[in-house]
Amino acid sequence: MTQAPTPTADSVRRLVRSLLKNGEGRRGGEGGDGPDVRPVAGDDAHRTWWVGDRHVLRLASDRHAVGRRRRELRLRDLVRPHVGVAVPVSVAHGEWAGGLTYTLDTRLPGGTAEDHEVSAVGEDDLAALLTGLRDVPPRQAELLGVGRLAPRSLEALRTAAGRAARHLAEADEFDAARLGQLTPASAAQLAAPAAVLVHQRLTGDHLLVSAEGRVRGVLGWSDAVVGDPAEDIAGLATAVGSPAAVRAATLAGYGARPCLRGLWLARCDTVIALSEGLRGRPATPLPVLRDRLRRTWEAILLERVTDLRGED
Repeated sequence: MTQAPTPTADSVRRLVRSLLKNGEGRRGGEGGDGPDVRPVAGDDAHRTWWVGDRHVLRLASDRHAVGRRRRELRLRDLVRPHVGVAVPVSVAHGEWAGGLTYTLDTRLPGGTAEDHEVSAVGEDDLAALLTGLRDVPPRQAELLGVGRLAPRSLEALRTAAGRAARHLAEADEFDAARLGQLTPASAAQLAAPAAVLVHQRLTGDHLLVSAEGRVRGVLGWSDAVVGDPAEDIAGLATAVGSPAAVRAATLAGYGARPCLRGLWLARCDTVIALSEGLRGRPATPLPVLRDRLRRTWEAILLERVTDLRGED
C-alpha cells in the first residue's frame, strides 16, 4: 500500500483555497496568503485541520479510513433530522492524494464537555439526542454500511474490573469494595435492551457544550453501530457524570435496567482504563482517566431505590 503523504500547512492551504469561494475563506480567517490553517491539537499525524474559524478539514490516511468517512457522511445526513442537536455538515469532499479522501466540514460552536458543565437544559438536549438515535430505523442505518455489534457481557466486564480494582486499591487509587455493589446476580438482570443506532463515542471531546451548558453539537460519527443503547448512556456517564447521564436517559424514555446497565458499563470501563494507564504509558493522560473514574462513580438515586425484581 502506498503511504499517504504527510500534510503540511502549505499543501492544506492550497487545497482549501480551491474549495472556499466567494470570499467565504476570508470571512473565516483568510489572510493575504490564503486561509488560516493549523492542525488540531493532539493530532500528531496532522489529519485534522482548523480552517479559519468556520471549517474543519479531515483527511483520510488509508483505504479503511476512506470507507469510514464516506459512511459517516451518509449517516450524518440520516440522523440530522432526528437527534435534535447539531451535526456537522460537509461543504466539500473529494480526494486529496492517491484515492484518499477529504471532507471540509462546518465548524460547530461550543467547547467540549471537558471544558463546560452540562446544565439542566443541556440534559434535555442529551435526552433529545438519545431519543433521536432510538428513532432512526436501524435497517436504514445498516443499508448505509453501519455494522451491527453484539452487546458486551456485563459479567465478563465485572470480572475484569474486579482485577483492575484490586490493582487500583494496591496503588491507593480506588476502594475495590465499591465494585461489590455489582453482584453476579444483578449483572445477570441488566441484560441489553433492543438494539438501536448507537453513536458509541459520546466522550467529552465529541460533545460540544456552550458556556451556558447547552449541548450545541455532536461530533465523531464514524464508529456508530446498531447495538446496545446502554453504551451511549455509559459514554454520557463518562463525559458528563452519572447523575446527568441517567437523568437524560430517563427523560429519553429508558427505564431503570438500561440506565443501570449503562452506569455499570461506564464504571467498569473507567476502572479498567485507569488500571491499564497506571501499568504503562497511557494513551490518555492519567488526570483525565482519574476524572472519568470520579464522574462515573458519582452516586445516583436510581441505584439506591430500584428493586430490579419485576421492573421492566
